[in-house]
Amino acid sequence: MTSTETETMRRALKALAPGSEMREGLERIQHGHTGALIVLGYNKEIEELCSGGFELDVEFSGARLRELSKMDGAVILSSDYKRIRRANVQLIPDASVPTGESGMRHRTAERMARQTGIPVISVSASMRVITVYVGTLRRTLVEPEALLSRANLALDTLDRYSQRLDEDLAALTVLEQRDTVTVRDVSTTLQRMEMIRRIHTEISGYLEELGTEGRLLELQLDDLVRGSASERALVIRDYIRQPERVSAAEAELSALDGEGMVDLARIASTIGRSIVDASDFDRVVSPRGYRSLTMVPRLPWSIIESLTKKWGSLTNLREATVEELQTIEGIGPYRASLISNSLQRQHAAASPEAVGW
Repeated sequence: MTSTETETMRRALKALAPGSEMREGLERIQHGHTGALIVLGYNKEIEELCSGGFELDVEFSGARLRELSKMDGAVILSSDYKRIRRANVQLIPDASVPTGESGMRHRTAERMARQTGIPVISVSASMRVITVYVGTLRRTLVEPEALLSRANLALDTLDRYSQRLDEDLAALTVLEQRDTVTVRDVSTTLQRMEMIRRIHTEISGYLEELGTEGRLLELQLDDLVRGSASERALVIRDYIRQPERVSAAEAELSALDGEGMVDLARIASTIGRSIVDASDFDRVVSPRGYRSLTMVPRLPWSIIESLTKKWGSLTNLREATVEELQTIEGIGPYRASLISNSLQRQHAAASPEAVGW
């Protein structure tokens, strides 16, 4: 499986979402119990694997797809899925291409998809199942009701994780102001953030397959994860050992497998915090101050970077005087006072008297 195959499958499934013209045509075929073989793309390679049939080059519609699928041959669409190029075509893929399917229509569909990398749809006449093939990928379309159920379940899980993350971030903010953040605190927060990102990706896939049926869920999803990606980047910037590796650290975190996601040591290693034994998790680490500075009203990102680069840690930033802050280009007396007062308020809000612990 490659990223190209994944993206091609994603595009195909989006075009087959409930409410689309393509899905309407497939449902007509299902109800008619005729079956179908549909190629979602037409190029020189596809042309060479076709035999017989006839050329049409007409605008695509669900009704036309249904009528043309009554014949035994395959229907071939243009690469943008907007026109029907050929119909009643015999497909002749390379017989040496492996396939795990048993039915003739499905075997042909899988071989065509593996050989060309172009999406191929097979509709079973007897079982009324719609299967999409792209390269080595295979997906069976699920009824909207089942997809909605899965999406709602994932959304509930995301809601619980988001609430826990809010608690973790609030605790992390307090610990930052007290200079008592440990590697374990940072790793646990990043673990939660990555889980939320993965659940969000899964739900987004459901929503693409649901099409117009998933509009309300999409609004709920946007509300739950708004700003989470930028928050994760800020945490990484605050604690990564090598600031120039922020993008690489995000990629490594996203690439962790299931075992890696429950291993805090591997998560810590993505930001350059190596764990040799359990006591290393209790090492105190200092934030650079990115998160705290983003809480200062109307503070440009260029100034945030200049401040963190010059002072190096949140503690040093908090102790900087108004006059010292003004040595940064773009910071005048008003902005310097705003930054200083904001950092002092954040520090006061994290005191045991204010927090209760």
